[in-house]
Amino acid sequence: MALDPRSGISAQAATRAGVDADIDVGLRKYMLSVYNYMALGVALTGIVALVVALNPAVMQAVALGPMKWVLFIGILGLGFFSGKVMFSGSWTMAQGAFWLYASMWGALIAPMFYLYTGESIVRVFFITAAAFGGTSLYGYTTKKDLTAMGRFLSMATIGILVAIVVNIFMQSAMFHLFLSVIVVLVFAGLTAYETQNIKSAYFSGDSDDLQNRKAIFGAFILYGSFVTMFIWLLSIFGNRE
Repeated sequence: MALDPRSGISAQAATRAGVDADIDVGLRKYMLSVYNYMALGVALTGIVALVVALNPAVMQAVALGPMKWVLFIGILGLGFFSGKVMFSGSWTMAQGAFWLYASMWGALIAPMFYLYTGESIVRVFFITAAAFGGTSLYGYTTKKDLTAMGRFLSMATIGILVAIVVNIFMQSAMFHLFLSVIVVLVFAGLTAYETQNIKSAYFSGDSDDLQNRKAIFGAFILYGSFVTMFIWLLSIFGNRE
């Protein structure tokens, strides 16, 4: 085995180290792209929510009219078909799906500007960011396979949707609080699982186009978990107007 006379390490080991370094740099760039897309999506959501909140006619349509159900169904539908849209359609369609998703969320949560104080919204946003950051970091760094946990939590979201519909008719404050805690815990776990999956997807060695699609799809998934956590944490810790 040849040795590098200057370093005393084998050429094979040096080559392996160089490849690992390239992968590490590429992985950091890929994950940074995911988080950048997600952060821009959150910013767009905030802007749209503020614009809607400042427009009384649109605000009334969202808060009191059927528009909220149109937005809710649109969000669910886009979330369900997001993978097909982002990987089968054009790059423009993939981008459009992400920004549309963030915009619809912004319009849907705009009434929260009237329900909660601005101070509590800001406070809960930072609580959500800290919780999301911690769970995403865990998913990125852990060596434990989170697949089984992720599948269980993904199935749990179906039960959560059913429980939300049931509580629309029950109007139980205690059940809503209990459900809020469950939703936050489930989506915190999903954030870790999703981050691990996004990281693993990088190593398949696809083309640049496919890697870019994976990055925006990963941002789409993480964004959904972040916004969901924010909404339900706000229902727990937010101060009402």
